[in-house]
Amino acid sequence: MRLAIERKPVKVNPDPKRVIARFFFNGNDRAKEVIQRVLELPEEKAFDIISPLLQEYSKRHRNITRVLNRHASKLKHLFEELSIDYDGLTVYQKLLIGSYFTHEYSIESAAFFNPSIVDDPDQSDLEDGERRVIISFRAVGEGHISSITFRRALIDKYNNITVIPAGNYIDEAEIIRNAVYNKKLFFEKAVVTQINVDVLREIEEKLDSHFEYATLRRILIDSQNLQDTDLKKMEYDKILWLADSYYEIVFSLDTDISDRVIFPISEYERKGIEDARFVKFTHEDGSQVYYATYTAYDGALIMPKLLQTNDFYNFRIMPLYGAGAQNKNLALFPRKINGKYVMISRIDGWNNYIMYSDKINIWEEPIMLQQPKFSWEFIQIGNCGSPIETEHGWLMITHGVGPMRKYVLGISLLKLDDPSVEIGRLKEPILVPNSDEREGYVPNVIYSCGSIIHNNKLIIPYGLSDYSTSFAEVDLDELIDRLLHG
Repeated sequence: MRLAIERKPVKVNPDPKRVIARFFFNGNDRAKEVIQRVLELPEEKAFDIISPLLQEYSKRHRNITRVLNRHASKLKHLFEELSIDYDGLTVYQKLLIGSYFTHEYSIESAAFFNPSIVDDPDQSDLEDGERRVIISFRAVGEGHISSITFRRALIDKYNNITVIPAGNYIDEAEIIRNAVYNKKLFFEKAVVTQINVDVLREIEEKLDSHFEYATLRRILIDSQNLQDTDLKKMEYDKILWLADSYYEIVFSLDTDISDRVIFPISEYERKGIEDARFVKFTHEDGSQVYYATYTAYDGALIMPKLLQTNDFYNFRIMPLYGAGAQNKNLALFPRKINGKYVMISRIDGWNNYIMYSDKINIWEEPIMLQQPKFSWEFIQIGNCGSPIETEHGWLMITHGVGPMRKYVLGISLLKLDDPSVEIGRLKEPILVPNSDEREGYVPNVIYSCGSIIHNNKLIIPYGLSDYSTSFAEVDLDELIDRLLHG
């Protein structure tokens, strides 16, 4: 018999009106023709075209002129090839050119699901028993491209959940590429991405043990210029794409959390940033930082990545390395155990593994932790977010896949000082899709990427058939008793 669970009367649905203005480019030749045609227009005509566009789209974007100017500046290399002085263009010419290389993308038009939940860094001005949280979501738009978006919510002393309405604008972050790369680790990851080995060896020999992005880019461009086939040139591009997987992003301080979207940036994540599992991590000295593991997908290759932030304005992003950093479903424990970082993974696609490491970005020697045991998880078992510490052990919410590819949630209890030991596992799922939850983008799926304990209740945010999001609550004492005594 399953434990009693309370479904909250709260749903967060996708909103197709939430759009970002993205750079649109369809090739050098067509771009040059557009530029030349715009510049042939009289100044008055350029103004007549751009003026109503600015009025219309300023209602949909925080600073549309900044966006258009930024997109126009991305074409500077084409102006050089056309022998046109970019800096000599008028304000309206630059804005109009930028508009032809901009399109709106609705980030939530298809789905809004797979949430994780962590404490908001700001817990000020709350009453006893209240808690302010940040919820991350996997938002899906046209072409099944996934990004990470956020909402702020308030949980009161009765565990009622109020999700704060989203703002009117969405902003992408400024991208900063100032990483210093470790050559050994970089080329180990490059081998996994199936880049031509001879090309890798050639570039590796030209680099120091640690190198900067600009140095790598210069060497790659010089090497490409010596090639006479597009196929060989593509191999050099792939190395640069991998380098682009390391970056920092910075959001404007005047944005609300709901205004910020982490959209795919590098080529190795161009098809989506999937299922971020956020956790508030406490270091041994008591300092805290937020991490998230997520899956980058380019349409063929899966790359596990790590995101780090202190304030949800500034984010640092890097790939994860090692034999254990494969496939999907990596979830970091919220503190070190016995002096080691600890991670749950599912490297083979259907079993849970546990890994220990001295470095947060290198994961080797995965150890089998769980295999499918019950009929509702025979297809696969995986984690649903970072384990949660209790005095009795680590609570780990899992997902199981059973007949008809139905996804349900289960819960296990791991030993506190040795989480490779499973103390207990629920024989029945804690949450299954009911008749109101089974229809959606992907039917019959309940899924979560992170939960919390509040007022002695386990609160599980969960995706409804890969379309929208809701919340469920379980009494912690009853749950622990069932896990310990069956």
